[in-house]
Amino acid sequence: MLKTVKRWLSSDRPPSQDRDPVSLAVAVCVILMEAAQADNEFTGEERDHVIQTLQVRFTLSPEEAHELMEISGGHRDASLDLWKFTNRINEALSREDKNKVLLEVWRVIHSDGALHAHEDYLVHQLARLMNLSHTELIAAKVAARQDSTETG
Repeated sequence: MLKTVKRWLSSDRPPSQDRDPVSLAVAVCVILMEAAQADNEFTGEERDHVIQTLQVRFTLSPEEAHELMEISGGHRDASLDLWKFTNRINEALSREDKNKVLLEVWRVIHSDGALHAHEDYLVHQLARLMNLSHTELIAAKVAARQDSTETG
């Protein structure tokens, strides 16, 4: 045990670095899936919106987007929290792009036509984890709500 601790302390790798790195695509997909399932339902509308978002954001075919969702589902199930996913997003994306991710989270939530307390709580948590302000959170929420009323 002592050898393990010494090896860990002397390693070149910082202890805070994630031992299970995930791709940006997986991180974004997990966040979108978490938002879609925050109300304990994963509706067809939510699934379609996640697939469409992945296709556009990462230039994927429908099959590739479905495969990404499957892979991401495994990462989501194996994780205890969302930190490693939001941390990956923070490392890879600008503030503007993180706001776009937050907008997509709101769009996924609004895609089933209802906003539940668990969903609202989750988005507030995600915004904090992605170092976004409450003002940015509300701006994304308003924009997503406008989008859903214009298309719905």
